[in-house]
Amino acid sequence: MLYSFEDRIPLLLGKDIFIAESANVIGAVIIHNHVIILPNAVVRADNTTIEIGENSNIQDAAVLHTDPDMPMQIGRSVTIAHHAMVHARAIGDYSVVAIGARILNNAVIGKQCLIAANALVLENQHIPDGSLVMGSPGKIKPLSAQQITDMQWYAQHYTEKIKRYQTGLKRFYPQEQE
Repeated sequence: MLYSFEDRIPLLLGKDIFIAESANVIGAVIIHNHVIILPNAVVRADNTTIEIGENSNIQDAAVLHTDPDMPMQIGRSVTIAHHAMVHARAIGDYSVVAIGARILNNAVIGKQCLIAANALVLENQHIPDGSLVMGSPGKIKPLSAQQITDMQWYAQHYTEKIKRYQTGLKRFYPQEQE
C-alpha cells in the first residue's frame, strides 16, 4: 500500500514497478523503474526522503527508515533481503544487504558491497566499495570475483520477477476450488 504522510507523498518514476499489497510505502519515497517491493516490507520516509534506484529489490519484511535530516539513497540493482533493517545514508549500486542484516543510522555502504546475513554495520560507519561485511559488529573484508557475480545475479533475478508478480499474483478465495 502507498501512503502519503503529512506533505510527503510517494513518487513512482517508472512503469515496471511492483509493490505487494501488504508492503507499506509511506511518505517521501522515490521509486525508480524496475523496482520490486515484496510482502510485508516497510519503506517509511516520514522524516525525509528514501530514493530506491532502478532494478533494486526490497524483499519480504525488510524495513527501511530515515531519521530527520538524513535522507537515504539506495543505488541501482541493490538487493535488500528478507528481514533486513536499514537506516543507512546510502547503499551503493550493485550491493546486497543479506537476510537479517542491520545497518544503523548514517552508515554509508559503497558500491558492490555484500553485507552478510545477520551482520551489523555501526552508526556512521563507511564501508568501502567492493567490501564484504560479516559479524556483529561487522568486520570488513574484500569481496571475491564469484561473490560479485552472485550479487549481480540476485538483482537481475528479482527484477525478472516483476512481470511474473504483475500478471500472476491473484487474490485466492478457497470457495473457488469447488
